Parts: sequence; structure tokens; C-alpha cells
Amino acid sequence: MLKFGIVGIASLALVGTAVAADLPRPQPVVQTAPVGKWPVGKTPVGKYPIGKAPAPVVTKG
Repeated sequence: MLKFGIVGIASLALVGTAVAADLPRPQPVVQTAPVGKWPVGKTPVGKYPIGKAPAPVVTKG
């Protein structure tokens, strides 16, 4: 009888966990960037020569 009680409680706990996982949750609102503005924090990595010497300017005289 004790085995049936343990199995019953475990199965109810498993079903309860599955039901709780299927409940809807509020999603964060997606904010679109204003037109013509650079998105803050979205700079492409590796596109700017940070820490590198500038290329020499060659002029022909």
C-alpha cells in the first residue's frame, strides 16, 4: 500500500510540474530603434582598429 502512495504522489508531482511548465509567461516587449539613430551597444566587434596604429598617409607631390 505504501508503494502505491509513493507512486501516486510522484506521478502527481510530475504532472504538476509539466502543467506548470506549459503555463504562459509574459514576454518582454521588443523595442524598435528609432529611424536614423545608431543602436546603442550594437557596434560590430572587430570592425574598428582599436589599439592599432593608423595607416600612414601617402601623398604624391
